[in-house]
Amino acid sequence: MFIVDHYTLAVLFCFVTMICWGSWANMQKLVQGRWRFELFYWDYVLGIFFFSLIAAFTWGSWGDSGRPFLIDIEQATGTNIRNAFIGGVVFNLANILLTAAISGAGMAVAFPVGIGLALVIGVVLNYGLAAKGNPWLLFIGVALITLAILINAIAYHRHGGMRVGSATGKWIGVSIIAGILMSTFYPFVAAGMDLENFVSPAVGKMTPYTSFVVFALGIVISNLVFNTILMRKPLDGPPIAYLTYFRGRLGIHLIGILGGGIWGLGNLFNLLAAGKAGPAISYGLGQGATLVAAAWGVFVWKEFRGSSFTTRVLIGAMFLLFLSGLAIVIMAGGDK
Repeated sequence: MFIVDHYTLAVLFCFVTMICWGSWANMQKLVQGRWRFELFYWDYVLGIFFFSLIAAFTWGSWGDSGRPFLIDIEQATGTNIRNAFIGGVVFNLANILLTAAISGAGMAVAFPVGIGLALVIGVVLNYGLAAKGNPWLLFIGVALITLAILINAIAYHRHGGMRVGSATGKWIGVSIIAGILMSTFYPFVAAGMDLENFVSPAVGKMTPYTSFVVFALGIVISNLVFNTILMRKPLDGPPIAYLTYFRGRLGIHLIGILGGGIWGLGNLFNLLAAGKAGPAISYGLGQGATLVAAAWGVFVWKEFRGSSFTTRVLIGAMFLLFLSGLAIVIMAGGDK
């Protein structure tokens, strides 16, 4: 089993997480206008689950270190399996709302508000789970990121208010709900693992690979409920029939699966990094995906095209504060 055994490598893995978690939504943007987000989301969830299985039977089973996937899941206790599964259910509810907000407001808004809020709350919760890193630096970094979130919301209100009116508050509200929910899933997943020893995990605990598979299973099963509800009672637009999904072209399904695989790669790297960096720093850096997604939204998808000079200044300040906050979070992990 491949594991991360140095803090520097753990930080590098967190940056990969940041890129993956901040980039998967580009797949949704590619099909937006042709394929409703509810339909995209079925394939996205399958992509996460397929990737978790591939990782478990390769990196999670090769070599002499740790327990291979099949042996590990067989010895895991019901409590630890249940925790990882619940983590998948909570994540899925949060992420499907985030995906709706991306569809309605764009990446440059949904991520800074939703995932930025998840970062702030999640860092606090995960630090309570395993207190690794300098708490003062960690929370100063989080404070700067919090300020960045508020500035981004103001910028969106200034820009979106003149184009979409009352829709502004709706999508910011959906993003906030998604962010609060998103902040709570990681402790469930981390609780099922032995964060102190991935090489020889305690009996009953799971390796990151096994935890990821159970987590992904929770996403798949809960999606049958959550996405069905959204298809029948959409947040925006008319209801959608299941038959519409099966009429989609292969290429459009593969884009959704690729989006799930991209997110899954980031998640695996984040779980592997948690052993050395600690869950608070690993999660916090991974959720720096906010910065990546905002960059995609602003510079590639031009979601703030035509905005005023003041709004552009606010967006610049948001990026500066996010970068400063993330840098301080990294420093917090090195000061142990």
